[in-house]
Amino acid sequence: MAVLTATAVMASCGNLTTEVESKLNELKSKSESLDSLLNTEVSKVYTLDSLINTEHEKVKQLDSVIQSKTQLLEQLTR
Repeated sequence: MAVLTATAVMASCGNLTTEVESKLNELKSKSESLDSLLNTEVSKVYTLDSLINTEHEKVKQLDSVIQSKTQLLEQLTR
């Protein structure tokens, strides 16, 4: 009787171990997928930030040209 009980407990533990390993592998897979998605989105943010900085520089240059031309026009109209 004790042998049967011990065998049942061992089999039960084996099944539980397999199930836990399966769940851990599933969790690992999901975390790797999430990590990949996060890296992709962070990369998009960096790209957008770079684009914003580039466009900001263009706006500053355009503003400088506009100010220069405005001053020239003011001088000509005096």
